[in-house]
This record gives sequence, structure tokens and C-alpha cells, in this order.
Amino acid sequence: MIDPDAIVAIDVHTHAEIAENGAESLGGALKAAADRYFKAGRDRPTVPRLAAYYRERNMAAVVFTVDAETATGHPPVPNEEVARACADNADVLIPFAGVDPWKGRVAVRQARRLVEEHGVRGFKLHPNLQAFFPNDRMAYELYETITELQVPVLFHTGQTGIGAGVAGGGGVRLKYSNPLHVDDVAADFPDLTIILAHPSFPWQDEALAVATHKPRVHIDLSGWSPKYFPPQLVQYANTLLQDKVLFGSDYPLITPDRWLADFANLPIKDEVRPKILKHNAARLLNLH
Repeated sequence: MIDPDAIVAIDVHTHAEIAENGAESLGGALKAAADRYFKAGRDRPTVPRLAAYYRERNMAAVVFTVDAETATGHPPVPNEEVARACADNADVLIPFAGVDPWKGRVAVRQARRLVEEHGVRGFKLHPNLQAFFPNDRMAYELYETITELQVPVLFHTGQTGIGAGVAGGGGVRLKYSNPLHVDDVAADFPDLTIILAHPSFPWQDEALAVATHKPRVHIDLSGWSPKYFPPQLVQYANTLLQDKVLFGSDYPLITPDRWLADFANLPIKDEVRPKILKHNAARLLNLH
């Protein structure tokens, strides 16, 4: 098990992008667009390599894939495979899972099985890539199950690098990722722990409003270098939301090394910095 006192940080947002058989989580033009957008290298680590990377840095990491098979036709990296690799590296990795809300009861049964039989500790949903509004009632049975399982759900919010620059954005629509759609979920499921992923451009103020208003809504800071954070995000992280903001990198698209180097230059209070880097995540993930 992960000892929060023995590590320097908990990265709550990393991707499993390569399966054991070499299959990739995202294919074709969408993957190429994300690579260009983030200026990322072509190499994608397997989950065991990812574990070694974080162990070398004395950090822990939440790992997940995204299941957008209904919308894209592309199968995900298997959740069971990710969970097994995380179990083999439980000193540094925490397994989340990607489920496709369009799969209805199949997704509900899958979510329950992944937690109860495979040790999954939370879920990742990507409204842009999965082409659904978070407050669509078709996803509500899934939320009911996740609430019952008492694990968090992490929603992508704001613009995405997936499809950026491709004709028509590769068919990926930004409208799905406004955090206000997640506000409905937080209101309808008050016991559900929610993480809004990323600085939510162009809806940063909406994300801050939701996280301030709804007690169980948090924000992770992944997907952007901290030097580009909007001033209001830094202000709220330092004050009203200091117990609800989490370090996340978006590795392998952004490395934790780059993120942490830029975070060190932000005007974050000394007493707030360790909360963001690990204490808030340790509490949310029940690591204590």
C-alpha cells in the first residue's frame, strides 16, 4: 500500500495508453492531434514502466484509460489489465477505470465488477471523447452505482487536445465539457465525490463556482503547465479551495517533472503547497 508520509506527491491524473499487446488507447488522427497539441514524444509507457517512472521520483499516481468505444469505434486499453498492473505496483499506483456511459447496464455491471473484483478505486469519464453531456439521464444509473461503491469519478472538463487542429476537430465537440453540466450531477448525487479535471478553459469561473458551491466537488490541475494557470485559479487554490485542489500532470502528455518545476514558481502559500501536492489527494483516496 502507498504510504502518504513517505512520498513527495500524488499525481491524480495519468493515462494508460498502451496495452500489453501493444494496442493504443487512441488511434489515428486523434492521437496525432493530441501529440502535436502537447508537443509530446511518440513513446508511450506501459503501466509497469509508468510505475517505475513514479517510483524513481518517490511519487504515487492514479492511472486510468478512457472507454469511448461507442463514440469512436476504438476499443480502450482493458481496465482489468490496468488494475492488475496497478496491483503489481501497489506501492506507487492507484487504479481508476474508464467506462463508457453509452453502454448502459453493461457499463453499470462493469463498474461494480471492477471495484469489487479488481480493486479499482475510482472512474474517469471524458464527455468530449465519449460524446455525452454529464447530466444526461442515461448516465444516472452509472452514477448511482459509483455513489454506492463510494469511489470518486473524475470528469474531463474544458477544451481538449484530442482532435485539436484536425478538420472539424476530428468530430470532437467541446460543448460537452462545460463544468456546469457536472453541477447537475453534483446536485442530484450529493454523496458522489467528483473531480473536475484540468483548468477548465474557457469555463474556468464555472469550475471554480461549482467546486466552491458543491462540498464534494474537487479540481485537479492537470493538462496545463502551471505557468499558464489563470489568475483566478491560483487565487482560489490559495484560499477558498485550498482543501479541494489536487496535483495532476496528464502524463505522458505532460511530465510531472515539468509540471512541478513550473508549480514551484507559482505564488502558492507554504502551508497550501503540500495540500495540493499530496494531502488533499490522500484524504480523497482514503490513503491515510
